[in-house]
Amino acid sequence: MPMADRPVFLERRSYRLRRMMDAVRFLPFLGLALWMVPLLWPLPAAEVAKNGIPMSTALRYLFCVWLMLVISGWLLWRKTRVQHPSEPANAQDTVE
Repeated sequence: MPMADRPVFLERRSYRLRRMMDAVRFLPFLGLALWMVPLLWPLPAAEVAKNGIPMSTALRYLFCVWLMLVISGWLLWRKTRVQHPSEPANAQDTVE
């Protein structure tokens, strides 16, 4: 039977796992884009002459972006861990 005649079927679990792995790969690019946002903050001409945007505001923003990336990376890592079928689900399965 030719391959073109067969319907394409992806298991729901493997499909979701692949999409989560795509999200993990996309995180560094998202982080880079979010870290560039302070460069785009509009500044009124009068404010630039005085003080500009306070450094503390920019640093708070960068820290929050970094923290969000760490937490989202950890959550995605937890969801993408694959357990091999030969390994038991928990420690009690090994004791007989």
